[in-house]
Amino acid sequence: MKKRNSFGARLFTALVFLFLYAPIILLIIFSFNNSKSRSVWSGFTLDWYVKLFHNTGIRQALWTTLLVSFIAALVATIAGTFTAIGLFQLKRKPRDAILAVNNIPVINADIITGVSLSLLFVSVGSLFARLFGLEFRLGFLSLLIAHITFNIPYVILSVLPKLRQLDKNLFEAAQDLGATWIQAFVKVIIPEIRPGIVNGFIMAFTLSIDDFVISYFTAGSYVQTLSMQIYAMTKKRISPEINALSTILFLTVLLLLIIINVRQVRQEKDAQKRLATLYNNKNAR
Repeated sequence: MKKRNSFGARLFTALVFLFLYAPIILLIIFSFNNSKSRSVWSGFTLDWYVKLFHNTGIRQALWTTLLVSFIAALVATIAGTFTAIGLFQLKRKPRDAILAVNNIPVINADIITGVSLSLLFVSVGSLFARLFGLEFRLGFLSLLIAHITFNIPYVILSVLPKLRQLDKNLFEAAQDLGATWIQAFVKVIIPEIRPGIVNGFIMAFTLSIDDFVISYFTAGSYVQTLSMQIYAMTKKRISPEINALSTILFLTVLLLLIIINVRQVRQEKDAQKRLATLYNNKNAR
């Protein structure tokens, strides 16, 4: 009976994943189709990928996406790491209250975040125009600020668990051994929480590459990200170049998520090994 239930559960799981990923699998397959047909296979070709990389608009959108994603992830990682350290030093009640506020952008709908940031930038732009005579239009800067804003909460959530695992006496012990607070922070604390920092950076970079809704409301009419370029291409006659571009984007995000998961598994194994070593040493004494 258990074997039947196990087989049924596995079959149901397989059908669910097939339902979810069958459209993406078809998209990837027809990105190599020799014709523009989206239903008839005419042979294998890489021509659509070649045409994709000769498309000036797509190359510009790709460069913008990578630049915004990298800068936003870097700034969000630095800001999120220091914020997480500050939160960790707070008492429980204020820390929980601030973490509840921090979680709002994570669980909030992207369209609400995008519209609210767009309204904020428009209001600040009109205020700057009145006070200083400076014109602020939606563009690269507003897009970058928006990406940093929605990335910071994810970095905080990645770094905080590593801080909780940290021995609270490490910092004081380093200072007792003659290290300044900067040396203790850089050479002792940062290496201990580095896995969380790296995971936060990769997560922020992945989210920035994958974002469409927030970028759509904050980029204005002068800047386009890769996801916005794909959306603009679908408004016209759909070209197989979209299949090729979507395939590259999907595989890139998938690779980054695999890296994050592999790192987390390794970190858990390392933590278990450390606990086992400490337990064995304690018993040996």
